[in-house]
Amino acid sequence: LARVCLHLRTKTLLAALRDARTAAAGQPLRAVVDAVIGSQLATHTGAAQEWSAHYMLERHFSSAEAYRSMYERFVGEWAQAFDAACDLPAAFPAREAARVTQTILYGLCAHTYIRTPERTDVPALERQARLAIHSYLEALLPA
Repeated sequence: LARVCLHLRTKTLLAALRDARTAAAGQPLRAVVDAVIGSQLATHTGAAQEWSAHYMLERHFSSAEAYRSMYERFVGEWAQAFDAACDLPAAFPAREAARVTQTILYGLCAHTYIRTPERTDVPALERQARLAIHSYLEALLPA
């Protein structure tokens, strides 16, 4: 039952990412990224203790293969989100950037919800995610 719940919640996050990417397609990279970050944080809204349990259970019940497979799906969605931006340079390393971006957002979300399920500071989480991801992506862009 735990594995099914984990799978369904993770699919909800993945669908929100896909929907945000589709809705923001053709916009500048910054707007696309903001839409995706917003979609992921909105999915967590109002259920901090449930997401805390989700991230804890994920560590106990997800096999390494299942975890890797789902993570790659998120990386693929991020790469497609980058590719959907209207101002992405041709040589932009979308797949590499997608992996790092997913790692930043996943790490911040998981740690925040595990650490503070009763008093999750969502505005701080959003500020941290945007700053970290935008700073990373800006460092990849040509000057």
